[in-house]
Amino acid sequence: MDIELARTFLAVVETGTFFDAANKVHVTQSTVSMRIRTLEQQLGQAVFERGKSGATLTPAGRHFMKHAQVLVRTWTQAKLDAGLPVTMAAALEIGAAPSLWDGYLIDALPDLMAALPDVAIRASAASPQTLSREIAEGGLDLAIMYRPRKASGLSALQLFQDEFVLVSSGPHALPTELGEAYVLIDWGPEFRADHLLNFPELDAPRLQLGIGTLGLQYLRSVPSAGYFPRRVVEPALSEGWLSLIEEAPRFAYAAYAVFDEGEEEGFPGQAARRLLHAAKAFENASRTVRRITD
Repeated sequence: MDIELARTFLAVVETGTFFDAANKVHVTQSTVSMRIRTLEQQLGQAVFERGKSGATLTPAGRHFMKHAQVLVRTWTQAKLDAGLPVTMAAALEIGAAPSLWDGYLIDALPDLMAALPDVAIRASAASPQTLSREIAEGGLDLAIMYRPRKASGLSALQLFQDEFVLVSSGPHALPTELGEAYVLIDWGPEFRADHLLNFPELDAPRLQLGIGTLGLQYLRSVPSAGYFPRRVVEPALSEGWLSLIEEAPRFAYAAYAVFDEGEEEGFPGQAARRLLHAAKAFENASRTVRRITD
């Protein structure tokens, strides 16, 4: 089977329409239609029911979906493995939410590489939507993310609980609807929803940043306030150039390592457990810092 047929099928499943799937896989809508017809001819079954509201899976399509995910995942891994140096046993594709790099994943990488000396690691930052799609379709071996969507065939290992706290680099009492000194840092859809729930009367802040932990550089240069993961701002709180706004709401999100459940003993599962070990070590170190500063 042409792997593009399976990839296009999964794009229609995700987007719900042939039109949106065409944009996703960068082809015309007629090409998507042709690929789905070819797939249905090869399977001898219709995989979608077409309607005005879009395309929905038939029973045969639901059965085929898990096999399509395996096909795409296997092909992606095969391409990676074919380009490996002879000294490497395998490649590991890791994707993580931007907020999980600083203060966690970047510090855990040396230990991970030491634990898997025969594995080539390729890691990148991506949005929650991209991580969910890539781990489901096989573009990633391991996704580090908040609140993963439940999906058949995937395991999710909880690594730690992230707490987002309001901090200030200036003499701001906050949060009487936060004020002009407040900078809204966009940490993703879950954070935006919780933020709106807790600050329903807040006018849109003059400055909004979607640059993750890089937003701390703005707080260092301009007296202002914003929400950041506690583990990231812990050093600045110890140094004293940031202060914690104790009375402000806090938002907690569990971080998970997500991988194919069939890889529990494979490199993705091993990497996930190593990252869990690193998370526990970082948490112990953070508790020590808090005891000293409190």
